[in-house]
Amino acid sequence: MTDTAHAPPASVVELLRVLQFGDSVLPVGAFSFSGGLESAVQTGLVHDRETLHQFVRTATRQAATGDGIALVHVHRAACVNDLPTVLAIDRTVFNRKLNEEVRTMTTRMGRKLAELCEHVRPGPLMTGWLAAIRAGDTPGTYPVGQALAFAGLGLGEHDAFAAHQYGVASMLTSAALRLMRLNHLDAQTILFDVSAAAAADHADIHDAALDDMQTFAPEAEIAAAIHLQARVRMFMG
Repeated sequence: MTDTAHAPPASVVELLRVLQFGDSVLPVGAFSFSGGLESAVQTGLVHDRETLHQFVRTATRQAATGDGIALVHVHRAACVNDLPTVLAIDRTVFNRKLNEEVRTMTTRMGRKLAELCEHVRPGPLMTGWLAAIRAGDTPGTYPVGQALAFAGLGLGEHDAFAAHQYGVASMLTSAALRLMRLNHLDAQTILFDVSAAAAADHADIHDAALDDMQTFAPEAEIAAAIHLQARVRMFMG
C-alpha cells in the first residue's frame, strides 16, 4: 500500500506553485475584465443562471481550442528552450484576437505576468520574452506567459492548461457576481460544473497543430464589440 501521508516534499511544493500561479486573484489585472460578459448581460444574452452557465462553457471551449492550443505548444517549446518558436506563437495568438479590448486584455495580463515572474522567480526564457515585449518585438500574450511560467517552474503542460481554463471560468463567474443577480453558491456550482470539461478539452487539443486554432463564438465576439462602444462600463473588456 502506498503511504500517501508521506508524499515527497517536492510534490507538495509543486501543488502550491500550481495554486499560486493558477490563482484567479494573481495580480495581473484579470479582475478588470469581464470577457464580454458585461455586454452580454446588458443586451440580455445572459440573464439567469442557465444562460450564464452556457456563456461560461462557450468561453472555456473557445479558450481551449484557441489559446489553449497555443499554450501547449509554447510549453513544449519552453521545455527545449526554443525562444524563437515562443515568439512566433505569441504573434500567432495576437493575430487571432479580433477585438481591440481582447487584445488589450491578453497583452496587459501577459506583460504583468512576465514582470511578476521576473520578480518572483526569474528564468532565462521568461527574461528573454519580457525583453522582447519591452523592445516591441513581440506582443506578449497571456497564454504564452502562462506556459512559460509553468514550464519555468517545472510544472507540466496539463497543469498549465488546467490553470488557463480555470482562469477563464473564474474571471467570468467573478464578474457575474458584480453584474447580475447571482449568489455565490450558484457561481461556484457553475465553476465546478464547467471545470469538469477541462480534461476532455485537453484531450481534444493535445495533438492539435497551431493551424488548428479556432475561436469561433460569434455571440461572444459581438458582445465584446458592443462593449467597446459602451458609454458606461464597469469593466475594461
